Amino acid sequence: MGRIHRKFLPGTRIYACNNCHAHLTNYDDIVSKSFQGRTGRAYLFNSVINISLGPTEDRILNTGLHKVSDIYCNCCDVYLGWKYEEAFEQSQKYKEGKAVLEKARMRREEWTTTIEDLDGVPGSP
Repeated sequence: MGRIHRKFLPGTRIYACNNCHAHLTNYDDIVSKSFQGRTGRAYLFNSVINISLGPTEDRILNTGLHKVSDIYCNCCDVYLGWKYEEAFEQSQKYKEGKAVLEKARMRREEWTTTIEDLDGVPGSP
């Protein structure tokens, strides 16, 4: 096994692993905030980085049967959520290829606003 190369996201609204602070995704990749995980609230994202996937398995979730893979942080191996590999119901197909990360297992990184971010915003200095 080789050395893990941690990727970093640009920007100011980053979600990171709560355990090791590895960048996972950003706010702009949120598809939905109305998901439920093992530890409570969870978010559906278009894409995530610095992860590894467990084996794909059939799992019955609140919205029916899906093929999913558990998601782990590839820096510290903590469980973060799951990825939808396949949805069997037509109404759930939009989830395929997307990841659900549990809110309790993420932290906000670099959620600050700089003067440069405010350029062009009405009413800003």
